[in-house]
Amino acid sequence: MRWWAGWCVVAGVALLAACGSSAGGGGAGASGSRSSEPSAGTSASSSVGSSGAASGSATGGGPSSSPTTSASPAGCAAGHTDVTVSPGDAAEQQLCVRPGTVVSLVLRPRVDDKLWTAVHSSAPAFVLLSGWRVDADGTAHATLRCATVRPGAGDVSVTAKAPDVAGAARPAFTLHVSVVPYSTQG
Repeated sequence: MRWWAGWCVVAGVALLAACGSSAGGGGAGASGSRSSEPSAGTSASSSVGSSGAASGSATGGGPSSSPTTSASPAGCAAGHTDVTVSPGDAAEQQLCVRPGTVVSLVLRPRVDDKLWTAVHSSAPAFVLLSGWRVDADGTAHATLRCATVRPGAGDVSVTAKAPDVAGAARPAFTLHVSVVPYSTQG
C-alpha cells in the first residue's frame, strides 16, 4: 500500500469518528431507532425561522421542528430534531444545531409531477447523511448526523425530477445547517 493511500484511510476514519457515526448506525437501521421517541403529545412543535433558531411560531409557514431531547437556551436544537418540509414551504431554510445532533428530515410528497430523487451534503465533515429513503406515497426521509466536536456549517440539498423528463435532477430544497458549539464561559 502506498503511503498516500494509508493517509487517506486514516483521514476517512477520523472524519467518520468526528461526525459521530457508529458501527451499524447508518442506513436503514437509523430509521428503526426512532421508535423510542416520545409520543406526539409530549413533543413540542415549532417552526424554523430565518434566523436559524427554533421559534414557537404556530403558523406552520416553515418546516416544523420538534426536538426530542432539549433545546438550548440560545435556540439551537440539541440531541434529536425532526424537520418536516411540506409543499408550499420555502425552498431554502436554516437550522441551528448543537454538536452531535441527529436531524430527521421528512419531505412531504410534492404537488407537481416531480419526485424526490437524492440528497447531498456540501460538507460531510459537519453534516453527514446517514440514511435516505423514499416511501411509496412520495414522502422522502433523510437522517443527518452533525459533527460532534467542532463548529461549522453545511448545506443539505435535496433534488427532485419528473420521471418522464430527460436530464439531471435539480435541487428543489436546501437546508442550511449551522453547527454551533456550547459556550465555554461559565
